[in-house]
Amino acid sequence: MNPNQLTIDQVQEILLKEKYVCDRALATVVYLSLVMGKPLLLEGEAGVGKTEIAKVLAKVLDAKLIRLQCYEGLDANTALYEWNYPKQMLRIKLEEVEHGDKHKVETEIFSEDYLVKRPLLEAIQTDGANPPVLLIDEIDRADMEFEAFLLEVLSDFQITIPELGTIAAKHRPYVFLTSNRTREIHDALKRRCLYHWIEYPTFEKEYEIITTKFPEVEAKMAQQICAFMQKVREMNFYKRPGVAETLDWASALIALNRKSLDDKTVVETMGCVFKYREDLHHLRDQVEGRQLNLDALLRASPEMVS
Repeated sequence: MNPNQLTIDQVQEILLKEKYVCDRALATVVYLSLVMGKPLLLEGEAGVGKTEIAKVLAKVLDAKLIRLQCYEGLDANTALYEWNYPKQMLRIKLEEVEHGDKHKVETEIFSEDYLVKRPLLEAIQTDGANPPVLLIDEIDRADMEFEAFLLEVLSDFQITIPELGTIAAKHRPYVFLTSNRTREIHDALKRRCLYHWIEYPTFEKEYEIITTKFPEVEAKMAQQICAFMQKVREMNFYKRPGVAETLDWASALIALNRKSLDDKTVVETMGCVFKYREDLHHLRDQVEGRQLNLDALLRASPEMVS
């Protein structure tokens, strides 16, 4: 599929066909990223669908997904390439036994046969008709030194390996960066990207997400789940749940064959929504104290059509 032949509405439609519900603002910035060839930086709370959009786009574009998971201490070698030292040493030892041409061996062991490609080099060197989708996930977890190194790669999409020379991308990859904003991303990196902040979904959007992902879900239960999630995100929890937790919970309730929610079911299944002991205790207190009243939440929620 050629992104240049798409419209914004079509981007929204093809994402929906893959069960990714997005609003027009997000569809617009995704469209612009694809046709302009600019990286897209997606920020938002954990679990709102930042990583998923790159996965879905790789599928609909019939492109290879290359993922670089960032973490503290990530360096250029780990992200770009490294030499296969054990294989090189084995080749040298064999040459010593055979008493061959040492100069030839020194040249040979620094060829592509001994090169271990990491995500960034793989994205630059990928062959094929379609450019790959490069997902640089949770860039905020990487050190600022790595972020500075990334500036050059995202500008030129070429790297220089001293032993091999400069390698440039035949097809500029589609690049998506995600950040949970555990720290601020430097302005220099942001300037090289388009930007979008993904909010927690509204009641209506979350209802659409649930019923799109799980068509078999009961309408009443979907409304209760959405009303509950909207409410708890307004409350004082250590970690507010995202859409990922909503979908985990809906899947669990379907597996339990629940048609609607009750206080007992909520308390028993809250391990799908909250992952901290303090939040679980706080939630139980809220339900038992009737501060979280499921019937009242449902009455206050918009009437949806299943």
